[in-house]
Amino acid sequence: MTTHEFLPPARSNHPADAYHEAWRLLEERAPREALTLLNPAIETEPESASLRTLRAWAYFQTAQLGRAEFELSALVDECPTDVWARFALGRVLERQSKYADALPHLRLAAVMSGDAEHEAGVLRVERRLAESGLGSYDDLR
Repeated sequence: MTTHEFLPPARSNHPADAYHEAWRLLEERAPREALTLLNPAIETEPESASLRTLRAWAYFQTAQLGRAEFELSALVDECPTDVWARFALGRVLERQSKYADALPHLRLAAVMSGDAEHEAGVLRVERRLAESGLGSYDDLR
């Protein structure tokens, strides 16, 4: 039993309520509980990028990396300028040791945001690729 309190799906059928409650749960590191709210809400509104973004975050937190990759890839395809989805996709690919696939997403997120964390992700993955023998640092640019 978890110590987190949340509204079960039956108490609120409105996707906006599920979104707000799931966000709170994810901030509290309760991704499984968040998924119990998000999945029914997404069935109601399958095109909701905001609900699907939270679901991807929950998948990432629960190390369901294949599911997170699938969700984030779709979100990036639908909105290539979504910096959060692009960076998260890069991180998911990195955690699966798919460094060559991760690097373009991390680079774009870093360029679009100018965020130091995004830039650190690029350097980390470039180093991993170089260490793996898949290319030199200069070849990765």
